[in-house]
Amino acid sequence: FRIRALLVVTLALSPVTAAARSENDVPGEDAYPPLWDLAPENLLDFPVKDNKIVISAWNYRERLGVYKSLLNASAKYFGAFGPQNSGNILWGLPLQHGWQFRTGRLADPSGVTSCGYENGEHLCQSIRSWWSCMNYYLAIIPFLGAVEAGLFGQLPYEIEILPPEEQTDDFCYSVKDCWSRMPKLMDDWKAFFEVNNFSSFKLDDALGLMWKAHTTSIAYALPKFQDRLKYLSDPEANFGKDWANAVDFIAATHFRTDLPTTNNFQAFLPQRMLVEEDVLPSISDFSPQQNKVLVSLRALHKANKLSGGLLLKLWQKAMSTEAGREIGRKLIEGLTSS
Repeated sequence: FRIRALLVVTLALSPVTAAARSENDVPGEDAYPPLWDLAPENLLDFPVKDNKIVISAWNYRERLGVYKSLLNASAKYFGAFGPQNSGNILWGLPLQHGWQFRTGRLADPSGVTSCGYENGEHLCQSIRSWWSCMNYYLAIIPFLGAVEAGLFGQLPYEIEILPPEEQTDDFCYSVKDCWSRMPKLMDDWKAFFEVNNFSSFKLDDALGLMWKAHTTSIAYALPKFQDRLKYLSDPEANFGKDWANAVDFIAATHFRTDLPTTNNFQAFLPQRMLVEEDVLPSISDFSPQQNKVLVSLRALHKANKLSGGLLLKLWQKAMSTEAGREIGRKLIEGLTSS
């Protein structure tokens, strides 16, 4: 069964591996999310009102600041894994969010408002954006889990997340609020951020805890934001669902989400929103590798769906040992032959 799972997923992902081998590391400033230098450095850089640190999670710069605070607060635990905090496995979250911002995926896809557009409110994140709503559960929930776990020490103020202008019931806004509404999510992220775990952790164990929380967040958010997909073109909506499905396969390998690895991996994601006219595998302004990646993600999702989720279960079984996960990571990173 394990060999079968590996073979099927290898076939689905082989275009990715062929593409990944030809790329070099992303250098210099391009390695960081857009506007990274302008994001708040730590929690006390956010506004304080009525004895609360107030964060506007629907502003790209401030949501980025949440990530930056997490990275800075956890930097001391990842010093051995790369210079300048580059080995921190939390990089995957802000880098993915930066890609969403850069490619226009956080803007209002309905076109009703100017939220997120360069000629409008550029830093605004739209409540109608499927990507932005999904990301909330991979930004604010991890952050509040970290607060509860004591990653930031004893804070002088409580944290308050400002709600969006509409659809407020889809989100939670404080440690207490989130804990009462989604205890499993908070528990998983808190477990990852527990300082005791960090003080003497094994990287593979930390990655396992992080990916467990990550996939739990996606599983919780997917049905909640199904209605946001209606604002997207069919190709973009399919890509979003394909990507969410692929994360489960990636997670099972305990894929290392540090700065260089994530950047290499993300280089093959589409550089713009997909439109109705985009037909795989021949989207003219995408590289052959990008077309192949989209085809691979689609094939993987279809195969998993047709098997009733059995393919993922077999893959997870194959990834249940460190040796298996090593093979899986090499496959994804493109270090093995396709």
